[in-house]
Amino acid sequence: MEFTAEHNALRKTVRDFVEKEINPHCDEWEKAGEYPIHDIFKKLGNLGLLGIQKPEEYGGMGLDYSYNLVAAEEFGMAHCGGVPLSIGVQTDMCTPALARFGSDELKRDFLAPAIAGDMVGCIGVSEVGAGSDVAGLKTTARKDGDDYVINGSKMWITNSPKADFICLLANTSDDQVHKNKSLIVVPMNTPGISFSSHLDKLGMRSSETAQVFFDDVRVPQRNRIGAEGMGFMMQMLQFQEERMWGSANVIKALENCVAKTIEYCRERETFGQPLINNQVIHFRMAELQTEIEALRALTYKACELHIKGRDVTQLASMAKLKAGRLGREVTDSCLQYWGGMGYMWDNPISRAHRDVRLVSIGGGADEIMLGIICKTMGILPGKRK
Repeated sequence: MEFTAEHNALRKTVRDFVEKEINPHCDEWEKAGEYPIHDIFKKLGNLGLLGIQKPEEYGGMGLDYSYNLVAAEEFGMAHCGGVPLSIGVQTDMCTPALARFGSDELKRDFLAPAIAGDMVGCIGVSEVGAGSDVAGLKTTARKDGDDYVINGSKMWITNSPKADFICLLANTSDDQVHKNKSLIVVPMNTPGISFSSHLDKLGMRSSETAQVFFDDVRVPQRNRIGAEGMGFMMQMLQFQEERMWGSANVIKALENCVAKTIEYCRERETFGQPLINNQVIHFRMAELQTEIEALRALTYKACELHIKGRDVTQLASMAKLKAGRLGREVTDSCLQYWGGMGYMWDNPISRAHRDVRLVSIGGGADEIMLGIICKTMGILPGKRK
């Protein structure tokens, strides 16, 4: 993939924002378990960073997805994973279907404010009994006159405690599980919505995550995105951008782990010489950097084909799988070379180790990615030649 001067200018804008507005506060926000999301999102909106590939008529930049990829990479330079995650929820998880299939009214009421940073969004798919098994979700939206009446709950919802709306996937009929779901935009101040306390997570500590409960929540049917019963398909498409964003976001974060580890090993002396003098460390760092470059190439290829309108289900799933597994490998290997310092809670590699673990779970677990890849390869369970 070739980047233009415009790509590089956007890259610098994001990098400067991360260095000025996020990194000085990461330790504080990690301890607090939250950050001033509306304030940060408004600043991002003012720079156009919440609508890079969104339509210009709703306040976006109208650029292709390669620009969004560049931004995702640079957000990975944050000193914590939680803030970039919540930004990615806004840009690539709860708004792609709205931008692609939503009515003009919905886009003006929710997409435009999300792009401007005036509204915070979240995505409501996972449930206690239906995480990666999207078809198995139980939340219902029953028709009553011109409204839907929603009952059920959603689990592990990033941004939800401070969100202004949720892009909710719910069952709107008794049809087959892949044909009975719809995406509905639900304002979070609607009566009948309540929340659990903040979930006590292993990592991504600075992003607020909670369970959301819906008790006879009434919203107009006009808040549905696209045609009724097409929600599963729309969510599968939405997942592709989520998975590409997550893969791109990991790249520089992992490179940063390698760079910090090399720097530490140059300063740390053992047995009368710098730790970096051990060839095993040279080779391991070289190997990890090679793997990161392979992830970058895979992610870029998925992005290039996505821009051309090709189906990138296989490549996006491969990139997501590789990002999660490589994230564990890089952070674990680097932490080992930090020794006891790496085992400390506030160590940057320790934090990265906890944060990156989510990549193999959120947005579809590794096993789901493998299943998708098998399907695209034409491997059918139970069939033998």
